[in-house]
Amino acid sequence: MGMTMTQKILAAHAGVEKVSAGEIIQANLDMVLGNDITSPVAIKEFEKTGATKVYDQNKIALVPDHFTPNKDIKSAEQVKVMREFAKKMGIVNYFEIGQMGVEHALLPEKGLVKAGDLIIGADSHTCTYGALGAFSTGVGSTDMAVGMATGKVWLKVPEAIKFVITGKFQKWVSGKDLILHIIGMIGVDGANYKSMEFTGEGLKELSMDDRFTIANMAIEAGAKNGVFEVDEKTREYLVEHGNKVFTEYKADEDAIYEAIYSIDLNELKPTVAFPHLPENTKTIDEVGEVIIDQVVIGSCTNGRIEDMRKAAAVLKGRKVNKNIRCIVIPATQKIWQQSMNEGLFDIFIDAGAAVSTPTCGPCLGGHMGILAEGERCVATTNRNFVGRMGHVKSEVYLANPEVAAASAVTGKISSPDELK
Repeated sequence: MGMTMTQKILAAHAGVEKVSAGEIIQANLDMVLGNDITSPVAIKEFEKTGATKVYDQNKIALVPDHFTPNKDIKSAEQVKVMREFAKKMGIVNYFEIGQMGVEHALLPEKGLVKAGDLIIGADSHTCTYGALGAFSTGVGSTDMAVGMATGKVWLKVPEAIKFVITGKFQKWVSGKDLILHIIGMIGVDGANYKSMEFTGEGLKELSMDDRFTIANMAIEAGAKNGVFEVDEKTREYLVEHGNKVFTEYKADEDAIYEAIYSIDLNELKPTVAFPHLPENTKTIDEVGEVIIDQVVIGSCTNGRIEDMRKAAAVLKGRKVNKNIRCIVIPATQKIWQQSMNEGLFDIFIDAGAAVSTPTCGPCLGGHMGILAEGERCVATTNRNFVGRMGHVKSEVYLANPEVAAASAVTGKISSPDELK
């Protein structure tokens, strides 16, 4: 039988002709990633191995993004460990304040990941790079440590689920709504340790930013990875961001899938995930009246330039509700600068929103927007678990940037169609 996209990438990196679901392999790595939460642990484990150098100074990326700019002494100490290790090991891709961004927006932007690569990162949303036709997955800090030392990782080859995308997005609908719809359909454990593979003529309707959003949240369905078939949009992005040689993998016609789903984009509506799981979805016309206290537009899921533009288009000429705190966080320095140069910051600030330097910040309850007891937030982030953004009795509602912006204006979860 044939192989899926993921299985072909894994076979190539294991140096074998064929792999099958359930097989345990050792594979060569193209990139190892860590952040300011996971890297200090990995560095400690790296030192325990007795290794004196990393396997490749160009194939490791360290990005302090979760608590930076440092919010307290502990976070400053975490970054200090990373900074000193990067300097000692001669790691080329160390990105701190002034150069940094949210890691999963930064690496593709800098051309450090590409189609056909095998990437691990000590962060669950490392699956983002599947948007480029790569196999990328989150691992623990111990696997990161061994990866930095040896350039290898042990993996179990996942089974696969295929999503055949057709149709075209309707107004106010985008990649965030598609992945929330899928998670609502199959559940947060619907793809446990499986590969979510996206194909179909509808892919041409998805921008690269849409694809990054979708691949980013594959983990929220329990997936080992999410991966998109490479097409002309992918190729254009890769050439623009690095122009390195890349390899395209396409699933065989007789590849084995545990399930195949067909999704018509025409049928999707703006979708909101209610507390406290991403699978708890409702379409915008099912929401009812949910009064909120805060809106966050940003993160590795929806902090890219398209997201900034969409939010600004809704907020232009309008004011944030007097009872609402609206925080906008561009995901990288480049996106921040582009947003500023396009006049988007003027729109946000005139509306009454706050604009932050790139950071994960409030997404994980780190800083820059922590919720108090009983408060509700509409966020373009990826998780709405209990206590995710602050107090255990706060609530997070996941939505696309346009719904988030409209909600900031009305003070309740709203479609942009509700604005006057």
